[in-house]
Formats: sequence, C-alpha cells, structure tokens
Amino acid sequence: MIGKLRRGVDRLIDRIRPSRIRPAEPPETFVDAEGREVRVRPYREEDFEGLVEMYDEFDPELRAQGAPPIGTGNVEAWIDDLLDGVNVVAIHDGQPVGHVSFVPDRTDRHELAIFVHQEYQHAGIGSRLVANGLGYAREQGVRYVWLTVESWKRGIQRFYSRAGFSTVNPMGAAHRMSRTL
Repeated sequence: MIGKLRRGVDRLIDRIRPSRIRPAEPPETFVDAEGREVRVRPYREEDFEGLVEMYDEFDPELRAQGAPPIGTGNVEAWIDDLLDGVNVVAIHDGQPVGHVSFVPDRTDRHELAIFVHQEYQHAGIGSRLVANGLGYAREQGVRYVWLTVESWKRGIQRFYSRAGFSTVNPMGAAHRMSRTL
C-alpha cells in the first residue's frame, strides 16, 4: 500500500517537475523503486532464451503497435530481427526483465523499441534502460533515433520528451518522435 502511494506521489512530482533522462554508458547496477537490484548491460547471446520467455509472458493488453508478437516462434523471429541493431537488457535475478533495441531502418537511422515486463514497470527500469541504451547506441555509432507512439499515450510521449525526443510528426493515430545522439 505504501509502495503504491509512493509511486503515485513520484509520478505526480515527475509530471510537475520531470527529471531529464540523459545518455549513460552501461553497465549499470541500481536498486529500482521496488527494492530489486537490476543490472543494465549490453545484450549477450546467452540472453536470447530469457528474452523469449519475457516476451512470451508479456501481457497482450500492454502490446504497442502489434509488438511484441504472440507465440514463441513469432517472438523468436522478431527478436532475431531486433538483434540486427544495438540492444541493451535489464537483468534481475539472472533473467531479462527489460529490453531496449535500436533497429536500423535502411536510411542510416534507427528505430527505438523498449519493453519492460509488466511486473517490473513503474519502478524506474525503463528510464535506466533508455539512458543506457542511448549511451551504448551512441558508442556503437548510432546517430539518429526515432520511434512512434500512439497519439493518446500522453504519458509515454512525456517520458520520451524527458529523454530528448521531439515530436516530428504529430498527425494520425501515432506520433513520430526523434532525436540525434
């Protein structure tokens, strides 16, 4: 109960006076808002099965624009595609609980995709993933990052604004946001 109240107050403070999310370089270990020790680091080959499991367990109601896909085979193929880019994972108790990917789009730009398992959301992991992901992507030579977010998800848009993204196309059901590194 107190934890929920604290998170509510923290979210209110973030809306009034949001803190910036600045690129950082992984690895980073921190304690999230629920008291769990989480390590954010670049993806390793041995993370594959854990990511498949994380995405297989992902709540379908929380999917964004059809991702992650449903079904183990579809998840494996989708992760294989994501691995064409720069990837960073959040690990708790040896298992991935979050993942950010920067996928090249054939125009020398990279699309950002981030997912945090529903049991780990609203605890600060997404902010750390984005910060470390942006820093690692920059280190790996990524220069321009873009994403799309549904137009009605104002909180998510504010989150990305805190990470330096600007809306470049506010038309339609999804807004395109981007930033340079």
